[in-house]
Amino acid sequence: MLTSDEINTYHRDGYVTPDYQLPYDMVEWLRLRHQQLLEKHPQFSQYCSALLAYDTGFLKVAKEPQILDMVSQLIGDDIALWNSSFFAKPAKNGHATPWHQDGEYWPITPLATCTVWIALDHATEENGCLQVMPGSHKKQQLLQHHTNNSDNITLNQELDSDFYDSSRAHNIILKPGQISLHDVYLVHGSGANHSSQSRRGMTLRYMPTSSVYDRQLAEKMRPNDDPKLSMSERTLYLLRGKDKSGHNDFSIRH
Repeated sequence: MLTSDEINTYHRDGYVTPDYQLPYDMVEWLRLRHQQLLEKHPQFSQYCSALLAYDTGFLKVAKEPQILDMVSQLIGDDIALWNSSFFAKPAKNGHATPWHQDGEYWPITPLATCTVWIALDHATEENGCLQVMPGSHKKQQLLQHHTNNSDNITLNQELDSDFYDSSRAHNIILKPGQISLHDVYLVHGSGANHSSQSRRGMTLRYMPTSSVYDRQLAEKMRPNDDPKLSMSERTLYLLRGKDKSGHNDFSIRH
């Protein structure tokens, strides 16, 4: 469970790195599972946006009771997992992730998600650890983004430079198995990996079921011909409690 100080830090800064670490065997299992994914789908060597569309085995870690306990302390006891993704920065050629807010991409109303970021390698400044702007979530507003279709970044929505100051960035340094949790409005990104060490990280996206995953809005925001990648076709998993909104669609799609 998060301490009261950790909960206060999350609400004050928009993120927290709790005193918690996945067991070593779970980290090894995730590394092996990711390698198996890449053997089947080498196109995901940098980024897989819809991990569960290709391997629902990753739900094993999403259901970890300790993780769900921490998330429930931040967003309540009624929790749905609506996505999981994998950011893998290979040694020497790991792509950067531009400054952004997660909510710019997501069809959730009202907008609410707690992201759990799990390190499978040492995440350091040298190999492109997560960087955040503490307190940038407080207004609970989406800032202006623009499209950047560069081949050298993992995401294509980039925050306009007027809305962040990289000199204020805080590096989230993690050991394998450590996690961070961050708010949907937090401004964050990460640098490229030019080091000799890989930097693999898995994300779990949890929303309170008082919010609705709007599939029609998803189709308008990010239409995609590939149903496995389409935002409108993601499977929602009710992991705790009940659907408080009464409008979420939990039918299996993959």
